[in-house]
Amino acid sequence: MNLLDAMRYLAALDQHRHFGRAASACHITQPALSNALRALEAQLGVAIVRRGRSYEGLTPEGQRVLETAHRMLREHEMLRQHLHSGIDAPRGTIVVGAVPTAIPVASRFAARLQSRQPGILPVVRSLASAEIESGLDNLSLDMGLGYIERMSRREGRLEAVPQYIERYYLLQRARRADVAAELTIGAPVTWRDAAAEPLCLLTPEMHNRSIVDAAFKAAGVTVQPAIETNAIVTVVLGVLDGQVSAVVPGSLMTLARGYGELVAHPLLEPDVRTPIGFMVAANARPARALEAALRFAREPSWLRDAAGLGAPEPLAGESAPQPGRRLGSA
Repeated sequence: MNLLDAMRYLAALDQHRHFGRAASACHITQPALSNALRALEAQLGVAIVRRGRSYEGLTPEGQRVLETAHRMLREHEMLRQHLHSGIDAPRGTIVVGAVPTAIPVASRFAARLQSRQPGILPVVRSLASAEIESGLDNLSLDMGLGYIERMSRREGRLEAVPQYIERYYLLQRARRADVAAELTIGAPVTWRDAAAEPLCLLTPEMHNRSIVDAAFKAAGVTVQPAIETNAIVTVVLGVLDGQVSAVVPGSLMTLARGYGELVAHPLLEPDVRTPIGFMVAANARPARALEAALRFAREPSWLRDAAGLGAPEPLAGESAPQPGRRLGSA
């Protein structure tokens, strides 16, 4: 049995929570994956996987083995990167977890990083905030992009690289006479007025939804959404259909930019601004690819672009937004 391969199969099974999908991700057959895990159990003398008619999770002993698997795989990747990287040419994989609302920014970041450093393979995963924090703790993720405000719960276990301030918009289908060539920024509206619309909102377990609910509460209103979803694309498609509006962060404007049928109204009273940043494990040694990614994440040119993606409106101290202004390229 190849111990490192078995650990990789175990990590894939935990990620995909399905024997077939885990085997496919590892480019092996399902029987080969199952046999490798059974051999690992025999070697360690403990049951690792709860088996039923389908995958039922890991045993307590399996969780301990998984923690070791993540450490082994990370050390192996760090060694590979050290051996194969040049002084200014890092090589290797970097795994980035991003909350769904920040995926457009994470994708742009990954593309620009790879263009600058062709030896780096960025892997971007859409994950909930809790999954990102867990992944940084157990070393299955190198970086996370999400809500910095949640870091106070982690007792100094994470470090942040602030990226942009997220602002919020009421996204609606424009009147037929107002259809433009691309998404436009409309006149500001209040959260109270937005509450009167039939709204598509993210599901309650998502951190973005807690921010939106708190804003409505601060405006003195409660909302019963017309649609709830955990898929960002559903939000945009629902608004395109014209039956609902949606409260969305500025980072999602990238997805809606080409739709001239849509108009985004900045939401005020309250003016909600949420810090978004990359997070890394505070005490983990960074691999060469992660070092390069963190340098790029701090560059002024990238931070200017990230700010434009997160809030396509002037921030405090700049000129006031003009109603009906076209959303330009970020």
